[in-house]
Amino acid sequence: MGVPLYQAKAELFRTLGHPVRIRVLELLQNGPKPVRDLLADIDVEPSNLSQQLGVLRRAGLVTSARSGSSVVYTLSTPAVAELLAAGRRILSAVLTDRDELLVQIDAERQLS
Repeated sequence: MGVPLYQAKAELFRTLGHPVRIRVLELLQNGPKPVRDLLADIDVEPSNLSQQLGVLRRAGLVTSARSGSSVVYTLSTPAVAELLAAGRRILSAVLTDRDELLVQIDAERQLS
């Protein structure tokens, strides 16, 4: 028997648990990019970016292809961009709720 679905999902979210990986995925939403462009947009050492790209590739979230002397990365499926968009919506809702709570706390503080 294979890995239970909940374990596979947990592994997916662990893969997404690194800021450089998230940034790479965000940048690839606009289309394929060569490594040199990713390096220009992300402030990391080339070896660190290479390591993070390898993690994303092994997880199946990105694919790579050689184009001349460059390696070009792309999202493996549009669903990756949809997942990132869902994350933004969730964060927006959570942060909005927190902002509303802070307003309530400030209002109570002023009454005291």
